Amino acid sequence: MIKSWRVCVACLSLCVSEISAFSQSLDSDFTFTLPAGRKECFFQTMKKDASLEIEYQVLDGASLDVDFSLQSPSGHVVATDYRKSDGVHEVETEEGDYMFCFDNTFSAVSEKVIFFELILDNMGDGEESEDWKAYVQGADLLDMKLEDIMDTINSVKSRLGKSLQIQALLRAFEARDRNLQESNYERVNLWSCTNLVVMVIVSGVQVYLLRSLFNDKRKTRT
Repeated sequence: MIKSWRVCVACLSLCVSEISAFSQSLDSDFTFTLPAGRKECFFQTMKKDASLEIEYQVLDGASLDVDFSLQSPSGHVVATDYRKSDGVHEVETEEGDYMFCFDNTFSAVSEKVIFFELILDNMGDGEESEDWKAYVQGADLLDMKLEDIMDTINSVKSRLGKSLQIQALLRAFEARDRNLQESNYERVNLWSCTNLVVMVIVSGVQVYLLRSLFNDKRKTRT
């Protein structure tokens, strides 16, 4: 009876722990418009010995480029990009607020649409996920193999997180390709109309010149 009670408590604690783990998302993405001649900065609070990964893409705007910088809480610049359309940076963090900036001051006319994603690893202290072990001792732990169950669930969670990350990146690629296609479509239409107008004007000039060659303007005396 005691063994059965321990198993029930352990399973209940495991379920609560996993629900709490899945409810705290460590991945986030954001899309914003960066006006011409402007610089926008964002902040992310990190713990010591955690991992911060930032991936960004320029979805729309002339040349599809932007300057990027990542600064640590101590003020050191740990990553920089100049006039790039996309980039990925991963750093081992220290305690404090990390600042990452997107700079479009080099462009005086074109605004940029930028997508970025943050992936945070090792942010938890791991204490909550270990609480269930206090309810299981000795042979009970071996019989239930709860550690194997936890490893499997963590593996599934990690793969689900990667799947969400890949889907977000695919959506960003699709948005950038669609913007490029729409921009090219407008350019093709503009130059097609321009060429059509030029062809009509040239045709009119040619007809006028040909007719002027066959017109006899000399006066006939009688």
